[in-house]
Amino acid sequence: MYKNLIRPLLFKLDPEKVHHLTTSALKTGFHLPLAKSISRGMFQVNDPRLERKVFGLTFPNPVGLAAGFDKDARMIDEYAELGFGFIEIGTLTPKPQTGNPKPRLFRLPQDGAIINRMGFNNEGVDRAVERLRSRKSNVIVGGNIGKNKVTPNEQALQDYLYCFDALYDVVDYFVVNVSSPNTPDLRALQEKEPLLDLLSNLQNRNQGKAKPKPLLLKIAPDLNESQLDDIVEIASQTQLSGVIATNTTISRAGLQTSTTSVSEMGAGGLSGKPLTSASTQVLRYLRKQLPQEVRLVGVGGIMTAEDALEKLSAGADLIQLYTGFIYEGPRLIKQINQRLLK
Repeated sequence: MYKNLIRPLLFKLDPEKVHHLTTSALKTGFHLPLAKSISRGMFQVNDPRLERKVFGLTFPNPVGLAAGFDKDARMIDEYAELGFGFIEIGTLTPKPQTGNPKPRLFRLPQDGAIINRMGFNNEGVDRAVERLRSRKSNVIVGGNIGKNKVTPNEQALQDYLYCFDALYDVVDYFVVNVSSPNTPDLRALQEKEPLLDLLSNLQNRNQGKAKPKPLLLKIAPDLNESQLDDIVEIASQTQLSGVIATNTTISRAGLQTSTTSVSEMGAGGLSGKPLTSASTQVLRYLRKQLPQEVRLVGVGGIMTAEDALEKLSAGADLIQLYTGFIYEGPRLIKQINQRLLK
C-alpha cells in the first residue's frame, strides 16, 4: 500500500514538508486506540535469533534508523514501534541552528536517491536531552554529534565535548560526525592529524567517566585507500568501538536523472541506491584492515533485504536505513528481519 498509494501522493509534495507531515501524522496516529498493537503486527519481528551483541550492548535486531531522520529526538518512541533495533539521533550541535537555506532536500526517483544539504539543522543538544529524559521506549539510542557552522575547526573539539557531556546520561553510544558534506570545511576534520586529536580528546573524556560509552566514527564514502588506512590506524590508536560506513557522497557519477536537473538541485550529499556499491566497498575494505574488536555499522543504499544481507556479508555487525526507509516504507524493516531469519 505504501509504494502504490501513499508514496506517489507524498512524492508530489516538497520533501522537507513531507517529512514534517509524516512525522506529525505518525505521532498523532500512535495516540489512537489499538494503533500500537496494529503497528507491532504489521512491522515488528520479535525473535531472539535476531539479537546482536555489539559494543557491549544487546540489540534486539540489527536494523537501525540512521542519523538525520530524527535529528532532535522527537520520535524515539514512535520509530521504536516500527520495529527498529536502534535509533540514532542528530547530528546535534551545542547551539541551535537553522541549517542551510531552503530548498535543501531533493528526490531523484529515477535513481532511488536523495540529495540533501540540510546543514546540521537542529534545536541544539540541550533540547534533545530534555526529550530523551522523558521518552518511554527502552530502544537503544545513539547520539550523533557535530559542531556548529560558526565554530572554526580549531575550536571544534569544544563543540564535540559539549555535546558528549550533555548526552552522556541519555544515550547508549556516541557517533562522531566529521563526514557531512553540508557544513563548510567539516570534512577537513577527517584528515589524519585533526581527527586523531579530536578522537583522542573525546576518548580521554569518555574513559574518565565511571562507565565509558561506545565511541564510533562516521566516515565519508569518498575517501581513498590511503585515507582509509589512516582511519584504520586512528581507530586502533584511539580504541574506537566502531566505524559507521558511510555518510552521503559528493559524487554524481552514473545517475539516470538528467545532468541539468541534478545541476539545478545544487550541492549536497547523495544517498540511496547510487551509494550502495561504494559504501559496501568501503565497508569491505575496513573489515579486512581493522581489528575484529572494532565493529562496523553499514549504511548507504540499503533499499532491499538483499542489500542488507550484502552489507552484513561485507562485514557489518549492524545496519542502518535512511533513504531506503523513505522509498520503501516501514515494511522494509520487517522484510530485512524476516530475510535474516530465513
